[in-house]
Amino acid sequence: MAAKATTETERLPVAALLALAMTGFVCIVTEALPAGLLPQISEGLGVSESLAGQTITAYAIGSLVAAIPLTIATSGWRRRNVLLLTIIGFLIFNTITALSMNYWLTMVARFFAGVAAGLAWSLLAGYARRMVSPDRQGKAMAVAMVGVPVALSLGVPLGTWLGTLTDWRTAFAIMSLLTLILIVWVVAKVPDYPGQLRGGGLSLASVFTTNGVRPVLSVVIAWMLAHNILYTYVAPFVVQTGLSDRVDLVLFAFGVAALMGIWIAGKLVDRYLRKAVLTSLLAFAATSIAFGVWAGSPVVLFIGVVIWGVTFGGAATLLQTALADTAGDGADVALSMNVVAWNGAIAGGGVIGGLLLDTWGASSFPWALTAFLTVGFFTAWSAKYRGFTPGPRHSTSRVTGH
Repeated sequence: MAAKATTETERLPVAALLALAMTGFVCIVTEALPAGLLPQISEGLGVSESLAGQTITAYAIGSLVAAIPLTIATSGWRRRNVLLLTIIGFLIFNTITALSMNYWLTMVARFFAGVAAGLAWSLLAGYARRMVSPDRQGKAMAVAMVGVPVALSLGVPLGTWLGTLTDWRTAFAIMSLLTLILIVWVVAKVPDYPGQLRGGGLSLASVFTTNGVRPVLSVVIAWMLAHNILYTYVAPFVVQTGLSDRVDLVLFAFGVAALMGIWIAGKLVDRYLRKAVLTSLLAFAATSIAFGVWAGSPVVLFIGVVIWGVTFGGAATLLQTALADTAGDGADVALSMNVVAWNGAIAGGGVIGGLLLDTWGASSFPWALTAFLTVGFFTAWSAKYRGFTPGPRHSTSRVTGH
């Protein structure tokens, strides 16, 4: 029996799953890299930091508009071809970003890099499930999604450090090099599968009007708007504490805390989902207030960044689980809506944060965050019967994604 179990474990296609994880890593780092390099990008392209922040907005809009239509358009394609298409997209558009001397060309490249990401996120979860038998899908998903916390805890801070040490263009050039390696990896190790026939699923409208789905999506938007205002403009926000040369360290602290948050959420999600969501929103709101009251304190900054990171780290697990449980048979459709809501909040955070930065400065961020988080908290609180129900979950499904 032990020998049989060992054999089953060995059959898990780790190399193929790690290629999917690497794809997720590329998505996250490509998305977030400008956040820690805004001063350098601003100077390099000759624009303000708020305009430089729109490179993140453009990426998010690309993901937002592409996720659902491209997923439908490519649903009949061979799966590995679609995966390679997304990776080649990152190769092309990160290379253009690294070489571009023009702001608008950079924005176009960032938009289409986001398009590649929108397609990638709709593909990865289903791809991982198809590689293994049903009893090992949870483990396969865990391996395939490990690139997300690694990107947050190591990839983004390392990219920020490299960009600060050399040039922001170097960081994007390195991402292009990683995608070249990834293309070879996918061709060599990732199995191919046929596309799927369309039809038989629940419509977008029927899922969207399911009781509880809209409150969960509303919390996603409010929570992620607050997060992305701060994350997109973390460099100018940190300037208030006199740590403008240590943005990489701040992002590293955030990333490590986010990794911890993922672990904590995994422990709590099945029994205490509602409490975990409400506590996370409350803790982030309290942190935002502390940022506003003690704006110049490095100690408050680092303590707050850790709390912020822990709450954000668990957000995807908690929110996507709540959404899938609420949607029931329409879980897949609901989660495609989540991609749109999540990336819409990234884009909105970039725009709103830029307006706040230009009008009132980075000191206005904490109060905007508090307002959005308050809306999110009371929305989650009111969704007691459908959306964020008290007590243990009655679903054994495992949901992972961006």
